[in-house]
Amino acid sequence: MRYALPLAASLLLAAAQPASAQTAPLIGPAKPIAGASQEEWSKRWWRWALSFDDDDSPVTDPDGSQCASGQSGPVWFLAGTYGTARTIRSCHVPAGKTLFFPLVNTLTVEPDDADEPCASLKQRAARATPAPQALVLELNGRRFNGLQAHRQATRRCFHVVEDDDTLAAGNGFYVALGPLKRGRYTLNFGGILPEQSQAVTYTLDVD
Repeated sequence: MRYALPLAASLLLAAAQPASAQTAPLIGPAKPIAGASQEEWSKRWWRWALSFDDDDSPVTDPDGSQCASGQSGPVWFLAGTYGTARTIRSCHVPAGKTLFFPLVNTLTVEPDDADEPCASLKQRAARATPAPQALVLELNGRRFNGLQAHRQATRRCFHVVEDDDTLAAGNGFYVALGPLKRGRYTLNFGGILPEQSQAVTYTLDVD
C-alpha cells in the first residue's frame, strides 16, 4: 500500500499573492532541527499526519481549521492534501516555530497479509519518488531554488502507528522554514512527480 498526496499538476505553478514582505529562512536539508535530523522529522510528520480520523485530519482539512491539531514542541507541521485540486487554507501559528512539511512525498507500508523486507519497502518508496518534474516553494512572493537537495529518504524502516509492528518507509522532498517571526505569510508549495502531484497554499498568521 502506498500513501501519497496527489493534486492536479496543472495547478502547481499558479502563484499565490504575497501577503506582506515578511519572510523566513529555508533551513538546509542536512541541518538538524531541535536535536533531530530532518529524516527523523519526516518520520514524525507521517506519524502525525496518519494519527487522525478522516473527519478531523489536517490532511483532509478544506480550510485550515484543523492546522493546530496534534502540534507540540518547536516544530509545527503543515499538511498536504489527498485531494485533486489546489487546497487553500488559513492557519494561526505561534511565533518562534519552525515549519516542516513535504513538497511532495510518499509512504510504503507492509501489506496486511505478508511481511515485506525493509529494503523492498525503501525501493518501492524510491521508485514512487523519482526526479521531480517540478518543485515549488514560495513565501510571500519569494521563490526558493535548489529544492531537489531536500529529499529525505528513510534509512531505517519505522512504525507509523504506535503499538503496531507494521513497517513503513518514506521518501520525498521536505522543507523546513523558520523560526517564524510575527506577521502574516502567504506560503505556496508543491511538487510534480510522474504519478502524483501536490499544490497547497496557506495564509499563516504568526503571533
